[in-house]
Parts: sequence; structure tokens; C-alpha cells
Amino acid sequence: MKNLKYTLFTAALSVAMTASFSSCSDSFLDEKNKSSYTTDYFKTSQGIQDLATALYGNIRWHFGYEWAYGITLYGTDEFTNGSDLTAEPWNTYDSRLNPLDCTTANGAANNNCPGVSALWDQMYYGIASANQVIASADYVTDAEVREKCLGEAYFLRGYNYYRLFAQYGGVVLQTQVTEGVVRTFTRASAEETLNQVIDDLQNAYDKLPTDRWRGTGTWTKYTAAHFLAKALLYRQSERCSDWNSSYPADADLKKAITLCDEVISKCPLESDYNNLYAKWTGIDCKAEESNEILMSCQHTSSATGRFGNRTYNYFNPQFSNFSGGWTQRGQYIGGMDFQRCRPTEYAYAIFDNVNDSRMWKTFKTVYGLNNIASKADDVVATNGITADQVPTLGDQGIIFILNKKSDNRFKDATNSDYGTVGRGGIAHSFVNPETNKWVPNVFPIYAGGQYVLNTYGVSGNPAQSNVFCGINKTDDGSRTAEKGDAHRDVIMARTGETYLIKAEAQVRSGNFQDAISTINQLRARAEWKNGEDREYYTDGSMAFLKSAGGDEDNSTALSTLGKCKDANGTKINNTEAFKASFLQKNTYYLSTGIERTTDASSLQISSYSSLPAEDEAILSAMGVNGDKDRLINFILNERTRECLGEWNRWEELSRTKTLVQRAKLFNPEAAANIADKHLLRPIPQTFLDQLQHEDGTNLSDEEKAAMQNPGY
Repeated sequence: MKNLKYTLFTAALSVAMTASFSSCSDSFLDEKNKSSYTTDYFKTSQGIQDLATALYGNIRWHFGYEWAYGITLYGTDEFTNGSDLTAEPWNTYDSRLNPLDCTTANGAANNNCPGVSALWDQMYYGIASANQVIASADYVTDAEVREKCLGEAYFLRGYNYYRLFAQYGGVVLQTQVTEGVVRTFTRASAEETLNQVIDDLQNAYDKLPTDRWRGTGTWTKYTAAHFLAKALLYRQSERCSDWNSSYPADADLKKAITLCDEVISKCPLESDYNNLYAKWTGIDCKAEESNEILMSCQHTSSATGRFGNRTYNYFNPQFSNFSGGWTQRGQYIGGMDFQRCRPTEYAYAIFDNVNDSRMWKTFKTVYGLNNIASKADDVVATNGITADQVPTLGDQGIIFILNKKSDNRFKDATNSDYGTVGRGGIAHSFVNPETNKWVPNVFPIYAGGQYVLNTYGVSGNPAQSNVFCGINKTDDGSRTAEKGDAHRDVIMARTGETYLIKAEAQVRSGNFQDAISTINQLRARAEWKNGEDREYYTDGSMAFLKSAGGDEDNSTALSTLGKCKDANGTKINNTEAFKASFLQKNTYYLSTGIERTTDASSLQISSYSSLPAEDEAILSAMGVNGDKDRLINFILNERTRECLGEWNRWEELSRTKTLVQRAKLFNPEAAANIADKHLLRPIPQTFLDQLQHEDGTNLSDEEKAAMQNPGY
């Protein structure tokens, strides 16, 4: 149970601050406004303590709307757009991605396109709050509490400047409380900005305690250690290569490794990858208390306010559109089918689909049939099957076959050894050999040696396909409305990534085999264990019913407001729809074609000079040579396998200056436009237009251009 008292606070850069506060006995995010205070309240011990608590609210912004994926996942090697084009400019890097916020007036598909000013504005809100805590900490009379509050303030300021630096490079460094409206700012260099990040995170590391003293979600010394190691690694990375020579690499990398070792020792990995995301059983469940989680954005059922958790919308294919009516959406399915984030071919191909359990614990390959869309006789006549092969409620409605390019069971995009394949609206004869039932929607990744998964969409345009196999890391069966906010926390950092930071620091130190040993420790968890059922699947949908593993039954369990009907045309309730939809099974054996087994698998790598076949194929396509470059790109591949969809891919590729090459090779929608200038985002025009000289005159166009990132 969360017990961190929460006070919601926002404060804009250079704007006088006001705040609304509330407290509760056991909820991190109980935002019932009770009273408001002026800045005089921040001259009291309790006021500063409340404001330090309120800092946690700033991170909720990251997951409230479309920017969650637009600025972190789009335009990379891992994800491209589906047929919904809400955030398309962030993926295609076309002319609409410029210093102006993209709206319908200047080319956006709708009014939800993430603005380039959003991150800039929101990070400075949090920085202003952190500055107030730091400046006024002496009002906190208890020395121990004062140090904790200072640690939290330094951490949020360092984290927010890290996010700004990663996206924009050098930014405005505002480390003092401002009074009134200030419009004269100087843009710091990238070097100065990252050094501020490192200084703040070092202060946070020195001051934060090791325990979660506020409850689940508390930032600890290990949270700060993880990000400090990440910032030190960044300083020795390619994007800083034009100025980092004055910072000894050995010192930065050695310290990063030491910090990672501390985190790894004190915050061990979960034994099963499923425990991190898939086995989410309900609001404030045990999974959210995992020691592996170093930072998470808190959400509860009682949370209100501007930024709820909307991430469940973005990773599912548009099954309500393409399935022919056989699979309908509802809160009993853990994710909405807004089909924003479509994995690229690379995102599937980089996995060893036989031996790496992470693939099968991440991708949702089976959707149950929860609506009888056609009469049995019509199904038989249309699809050329027999009466006993007609499926019913609870059979497979959609399956994705995560096969390899060499799989010769699938001859071309429509023909296979098991009949013709396709989506529900097109006649096909596929009968699953495991069930002897016709499946209304069947989609292999490869057929005839070609990538075909992007060809099944309703539009017929592979660049805007609504058919793909999505991931399950945000699924939430506790929602009480189809489009209501999710209630699960969002993981922002965990020890699994700490291993990857350590390994890359070892590579950059020239300790190549040590890096492989570190990665092998992480890969050991991903191996199938002896006796493990490789066909078992689950996700956060399980929170809908206690009988499925959830903590309690959903309050809408008996509702019949959905579209699902039985063979007689009678509506079924949400419990019946859930049981028909949520099949705790994957397509492992159908996808791999191997014999059934419960033996353990191995993902261990013996030598840095001989990497797995999936990696060698990617490295060959990239033309990467030399042990260091090979291993850095191998670790980026391992990041995909371990951290797919975890909100930092764009920043990692920008940091290593691999963004342009990887996007050109593996993201067809980004390939045409992406250029070196896209390693940084444009500085928001809304900020530049408000700047003034000390005498109150506006900046000239030339002066604004000088503050802008190159190429924009």
C-alpha cells in the first residue's frame, strides 16, 4: 500500500508560484484540493516538506498524453506509426517537425500532435519547484528530513535537466528562484548543461537515503546512482565527442561502473521477466513494489488531475477495425487499440524467438474471439472449412506468428502449410493445427523469405498499417471505462537497464569480455528455465478478474454495455467477454516450429568476437566494424530485447549518434527525411519569441536564430 503523502504542485519558469495541496493517509496520488497557498507558505518547515513531496507530481506529465511515445519512441529503429497519424511528424521527421508546435492549422492530423514546446515547458515547471525547495530548505528544522527533501529536489532538477539535455542539447540553466516575470535568459552550452545534470545528481546521491521512506515510488540513493551513472556515460558518448576530451574517460567510466555495481547489488533483478510488467494484478499491487524498480510514476484509482496514465492506448494494433468483428475492444482487454506504436521488422527480428523468453513475455500474440461476427454456415461456405472447424467464443480470434525469415511453412503473404492467411474481412482457410479451429485473423511476420506483417492492414499501405503484434508493458485490466485513465504505475528506470549502462561503460573502457559477462548475467534471466511452460502468456489484463489472478473483480464486470454477442446475437457481459478475450497462451510453437519442450534454454555468449546470429545480421546490415563499435551496437540491440517500449530509445540512439543510420535502415517511414540535425530537437519558438534584452527590447530574428539548434 502506498503511504507517500502527495501534494500536487506546478510552477512555471520565471512566473510567481502558487500551489494547491492535499494529503491523505495511504495514497501517493490523492489529489483532492483542500486549500491554496501563496509563496509565504514555502517559508515554513511544513510548506517546504509538502513542496518536496509535490515534486513527484511533475513526472506524471511524461505519461499523460501522446508525447509519452512521440518524443521517446517514434522515429527510431524500434517503432514506427500505425495508420493513426496523430504524432506522425515525430516519426517521419518531415517539415512539420520544426520550432513551431504542430497543430491542425499547420499540418497536424488532429489536435493531439505532441508540441515541441511540451517537454521544455513541463521540465521547467519541475525545475522551478525544485529550486524553491533548495533555496528554502533551511526552513525545515529536522536535519534528517531537510537532507531528504534536498536530495529529492536535486534529483528532480538533475533528472529534468537530463531530459532537456538529451532532447535539446544546451538549454537555459536556471538554478535560482526567480521573482516575477523574467524574459532575459542565456542558453548554456551542452557541456555546461550536462555538467549541471551531473552536479545535481551527485548531490542527490549524497543526500538521498537508501530506503523508500515515503513508500512505493520514493526516489532513493539508488535512483540517483542509476541516473548519475547514465549521465557520466553520456559525457563519454559520441554526442559529446566535440568537447569531452577534458574529462578523463577512465574516471567517468570507472565511477559509472562503481555506481552500477552498487545498484545491482542492492536492487537485484526480478527472477522472472514476467514479474516486471506482465503479472500486474491491480492497483498498488505487489509487482509495483519490486526492488528492481528504481523510479516509477505513481498512479492510483483515486488520482485525478491533468495527467493521468494514458499509455495503455498506444501499443495495441487496431483489432476492432481489422478483425472482421470477431474481437471487440473494452476495458476487459488491458489495452486500447489506438495503434500508435507499430514495431518495426527490426524489433521482431532482433530476438532469438526460440531461446529468449523476453519475446514471449513482451509481445501479445493471441487475442480471444469475444464476438460471433458471422453465422457458422456462412463461415464454412466463405472460408472453405468444415463445420467442426468453426470457432466459438473463447477460441482464438487473432494470432500473430513471430517466425523467422527462413521459415518455409509460409510460402507467400497468403499461403501456408495450414491454409491461406489474412484478416477477418478477407476469406481464408487457415486452421490452427494445435486446435483444429479456423482462426479469423492470422498474421505471420515472414512469408516466402519476405517481411509481410506490414502488408495486412485495412488501408493496404505498408507505411500506415493497423496490423501488427504489439507489446504488453502498459496493459491495465483495472480500468473502469473503455477510455478511462489507467491505474498502474509507469516504470521509468530499473536495474535491468543498469546492467546495460555498466556493460557499455565497460566497452568504452576497453574491457570487452567483462562487458559480455555483465550482459550474460542479464540474459540469464531471459533464458527459459527447466520445466517452464513456453506457451504460457499473461499481461495486465489479468487485473480485471480475481479468478484470472487479479487482486479483485472489476466494478464493471457484469456490465453489458459492450458490443460482444454470442451465436444467438445476445449481448454477453464484461466477465464473459473477458474470459473469451484473455487467453493466457502465446503462439510459441506455431511460430518456431520446434518440438514441445520444457528444457532450459541458453542465451550465454562465450566471446565478444562471436555474437548471436540476430546481432551479426544487424551489424552486417549496418556495416559496423571494430570491436568497440560492434559491441556498442550489440548493447543497443540488447536494450531492445530488454527494454522495448520503455520510453528512452530516441535518447539512447541520439546519445550514441546511431539514430540516423538505424532509422534509415530499420524504419522505412523515417528513412526519407531523417538527417544529422535530428540528433537534437528544435528549441521551441514559443520560448524564443518571449525572450527580451535587459532593456526590455525583443530579440531580433538573427539573435533568435543564433539560439536555435542547427538546421531548424
